[in-house]
Amino acid sequence: MHLDDMEMQLIDGWQRGFPFVARPYARIATQLGASETDVIAMLAELSRRGILSRVGAAIRPNTVGASTLAALAVPPARLEEVAAIVNREAGVNHNYEREHVYNLWFVVTGRNREAVRQSLNRIEALTGLPVLNLPLERAYRIDLGFSVRGRSNGTPKVVSKHRIQAKPVTDGERNLLVALEDGLPLTARPYKAIGQLAGTSEEQVIDRLSSLVDRRIISRFGLILRHRELGFTANAMAVWNIEDEDVDRVGARLAAEPFVTLCYRRPRRLPDWPYNLFCMIHGRRRRTVLDQIASLDKAAGISDRPKANLFSRRRFKQRGAKLSAA
Repeated sequence: MHLDDMEMQLIDGWQRGFPFVARPYARIATQLGASETDVIAMLAELSRRGILSRVGAAIRPNTVGASTLAALAVPPARLEEVAAIVNREAGVNHNYEREHVYNLWFVVTGRNREAVRQSLNRIEALTGLPVLNLPLERAYRIDLGFSVRGRSNGTPKVVSKHRIQAKPVTDGERNLLVALEDGLPLTARPYKAIGQLAGTSEEQVIDRLSSLVDRRIISRFGLILRHRELGFTANAMAVWNIEDEDVDRVGARLAAEPFVTLCYRRPRRLPDWPYNLFCMIHGRRRRTVLDQIASLDKAAGISDRPKANLFSRRRFKQRGAKLSAA
């Protein structure tokens, strides 16, 4: 990976807090000391190089439709075959190999819980393997971003241990989010273009997106990056078995650490899966990530709790949630 100084400023500055104005790239250009054309060209080049997935929305889980994290224990000789079957399921947006007996991990989205259940049933039928279904129970940190210079605009949100009650999404808002699935176009008036897809005005698009952010249905709006292409290749999902009465305290404590990119509670599935607290750490070096996990143990007083570190091996699929498939 090679990024020049202005590309790094662009990446660190606009992963969240993207301008909701008619000409957002011009607003960014003013702050960078560049031209609107320069910013659009830089984003197009980052996209071409695979660093930029899209400019768009990260949607908080289970606010627009339903989703779950799932896993399979796949015989190594069948891994690529099974990964391809999982990838063909329309609602799957992330699919990774990890270091564990449960070695294939994926996210499934759907219009509702029944649609997600049907997706998992199809995967079970086609692979002949039982699916480990781990729906989100509580999020402690959900705003994922990566700084290439050690700093960025804004701070990732640490979510309260209490569930957030958001006003339901309207049909118009859902249509807008579907139109945004592939991201904002790299044109001078991107919200106008999205409005044409969604059957609404530029002004309405901006107002609706602002409302969705304010209601925390969109947890982050800005540059959505591919972490491996940025050099974050030592990525671990650290999991612990924490007593039920203590898991909120521990989750909040782990989420407060700046190197933790995601932190959430999911159900145990005994006897095969005894863990209920999950943290994602995206790093450049395996040893650094292991040291960070050890520091989490110490900070939260959980060194004696059962745990496992599931480092990523291969990425089979990574994209935004496809609400149009739900």
